[in-house]
Amino acid sequence: MPIFEYTAKNSHYEVIKGKVEAKTKSQAVTLLSARGLFVIKLRTLNDNSFEWFKQFFNKVAFDDVVNFTRQMATMINAGLSLSKSLTILEQQHNPEMAKVVAGLLKEVETGGTFSNALAKHPQIFSRVYVQLVKAGEVGGVLDEVLERLAVTMEKEKEFRAKTKGALIYPAIVVTAMLIVATIMMVFVVPKLTDMYKDFGAQLPLPTLILMGISGFMVKNFILIVLGVTGGIFFFKNWAKTEMGQRKLDGWLFKLPIFGDLRKKIILTDFARTLSLLLGTGVSLLEALDIVAAAMDSLLYREALKDATKQVERGDSLSAAVAKYDLFPPLLNQMISVGEETGKIDDVLSKLSVFYESESEQAVKNMTVAMEPMIMIVLGIGVGMLVIAVILPIYSLTSQF
Repeated sequence: MPIFEYTAKNSHYEVIKGKVEAKTKSQAVTLLSARGLFVIKLRTLNDNSFEWFKQFFNKVAFDDVVNFTRQMATMINAGLSLSKSLTILEQQHNPEMAKVVAGLLKEVETGGTFSNALAKHPQIFSRVYVQLVKAGEVGGVLDEVLERLAVTMEKEKEFRAKTKGALIYPAIVVTAMLIVATIMMVFVVPKLTDMYKDFGAQLPLPTLILMGISGFMVKNFILIVLGVTGGIFFFKNWAKTEMGQRKLDGWLFKLPIFGDLRKKIILTDFARTLSLLLGTGVSLLEALDIVAAAMDSLLYREALKDATKQVERGDSLSAAVAKYDLFPPLLNQMISVGEETGKIDDVLSKLSVFYESESEQAVKNMTVAMEPMIMIVLGIGVGMLVIAVILPIYSLTSQF
């Protein structure tokens, strides 16, 4: 559906600019008039053949949702109506996010609830997000829910930034190593091979191995690229299956440093999300069901779903999760304390802070451990390459 950019005046004669989604220009004018706006200028934004290309680079990112939530929380807390807040937020830098906000506004203005409008965009607003907003609407505390959501998502955004920042250096070094090695094998080594053949030199074993690898890569370069691409595609599809997720989870959790980090990140999300849901009035069983569906691990999802059934039969949450090694004793004990004091949401909030700090420390430990390993591998690779290249040259010079 086309998106139109408009310039209009409201009842106070203030000039307002924004975007609206409609089938035709006349329908866009009708929608804007229903909002009490007098249209001055209206133009189509996505009426060109390159729109698909623009949309590819203008996808709604997590940061866009965080900014949207913070802005909504600020405006609702300031006393603005939901429709007015969404109208203001239509003016987004990201056209795709502006399109989403326009759809939300349209749904709200036609009598739908905000949570139902959000539920129509499951790729952008998670089930947890939608359920929290729904709980805020039912309880009449939408402003408080949005504020909690904004704070929680900002913490998650900060943690993601720290994690990505810590992994940038190793990723750059590994990528550079692979690129340099490929260039050497495909372009440099074949020229050295031709030179050695012209001189008729007796080549040592390291050089013969290097030449063999280089020759294979040059002759089968396209097949290697297709094989790697196909392997990545197959792996991604396999990882989406139940068997693939189960196997992958098992392998990842067994890794020395990364496995422990992954567990702590999952436990951080578990404690933070469950605390947020319980704090907004969602029942324990419903909250557990929502959290289980949102967890980024099949093993944890299955464990939590089974624990939910036990809670439904009358067991305490602490006793239910204690049966699984995936949940550490500290978490079980703290949940038990929360159940006894009636402040389980506060206890879970403190647990999420604890596991987040543990995750940050694990990220630091992982990067510290990776740096010397990368340097060792890089040193061995460069050393072998130098030996393979220098030995024939030394052999040739000794003949003269």
